[in-house]
Amino acid sequence: MDSKPQVNTDPRRSIPSVHRLADQVCSHESGISPWAATEGARRVVERARSGLSENVAAEECLAESPEEWVERAVAEARNLSRPRPQRVVNATGVVLHTNLGRARMAKGAAAAAAEAAADYSDLELDLDSGERGDRLQGVGERLSLLSGSPAAFVCNNCAAAVLLALNTLASGREVIVSRGELVEIGGSFRVPEIMRRAGVRLVEVGSTNRTHPGDYEEAIGPETALLLKVHRSNFEVRGFVAEVDLGSLVEIGARHGVPVMEDLGSASLVDLAPHGFPEESYAPARLALGPDLICFSGDKLMGGPQAGLVLGRPEVVQAMRSNPLARALRADKMTLAALDWTLCALLEGRGTEALPLLRQLLAAPESIEVRARALCGKLAAGLPAQAASLEVQKERVPVGGGSLPGFELESWAVVIRAECGPQVLAARLRAAPVPVLARVREGAVWIDLRTVEPEETSIVYAALSRAFH
Repeated sequence: MDSKPQVNTDPRRSIPSVHRLADQVCSHESGISPWAATEGARRVVERARSGLSENVAAEECLAESPEEWVERAVAEARNLSRPRPQRVVNATGVVLHTNLGRARMAKGAAAAAAEAAADYSDLELDLDSGERGDRLQGVGERLSLLSGSPAAFVCNNCAAAVLLALNTLASGREVIVSRGELVEIGGSFRVPEIMRRAGVRLVEVGSTNRTHPGDYEEAIGPETALLLKVHRSNFEVRGFVAEVDLGSLVEIGARHGVPVMEDLGSASLVDLAPHGFPEESYAPARLALGPDLICFSGDKLMGGPQAGLVLGRPEVVQAMRSNPLARALRADKMTLAALDWTLCALLEGRGTEALPLLRQLLAAPESIEVRARALCGKLAAGLPAQAASLEVQKERVPVGGGSLPGFELESWAVVIRAECGPQVLAARLRAAPVPVLARVREGAVWIDLRTVEPEETSIVYAALSRAFH
């Protein structure tokens, strides 16, 4: 009786080995490191095997040809190899875009950070005496000169500054705060949770929309250690509302012998009120109202590196410096070098020219319109006919970064309605060699040049040309 040999039809036999696929990736892309090629190949192979083991159809799991296996592994290896974070162009018009790293630092500040990282420095050395020095002395002095504060402190971010201040001033005791100020900040972190981690007992007063001076007065007791005011940095409450302003809270604290602290979240050492910005964005003006302590971010409206800046009474600041937590929350040498450069630029009166943040915030809408029309004209001449409709439109954009809720900047954007659809075009822009991030709304892609530096316009044009060809 004739018998035919059995053919093994197991689809897993068509999956290449990781070693062979990694070698093919390296041969295909000379710039990919062996580690990325190996890991990329491993992930592609593992994904296919897992799919088959979960009874996913073979045609969905397996590549159709050896070339496609290599293409999949190359794409994975490229993704693994790219730097993180990777440079992108912010064409959203949102100056403090949290997902894009918020405020961009000045190149001088970035160079100062790089120099501090690459070389030894007098970080904690007094060059005159040869003895151990204070890493915060320089930036502390500059902060005091700029703000008029008798003392200043720096740690690694504003949330850390709040945590340290609460733990220093009120550990094991009560901190009174309005219910309307118990905000949630980025990454789902909530002020009440930070307060509990600081070891303080939260006492809520007032209601979500209305808090009165008497609410604080009635809540103050023997265990009250601090009155806390938190700036609602990422939302606003309108309508039937009432809150106790900082000056009034300071008066209440003075009558009862209770210190007052304000978490500003974001603030500037340049008075932006003459340019139409809210008055509470100016840190020295808040300090002049008399709180014992204010905290705000070193990037956001400051335009420096991420850091927590503290201004206040010397005895309070010294107590924070002496807290063991200060060591865990301290700013590193690169942050201090970048912050020092930024503060020097402000002291020298060149902040509005030297700091990209201030340039972008204060850019005249008319100048943005000129640049937008120039880019639109160049695109109209260079893109394929019928690929997209182009126009320049006025718009209003938020500052972003959990700063100045309800306040918007007038700007101009190139509005692109592409034949391929806005989501596809936006994805193509993100896939450019230098990714370009734009906003998608009203069925179009909006390229706002407020946040695009002049030298980046050519990158935006190249990305758009690539997306349409």
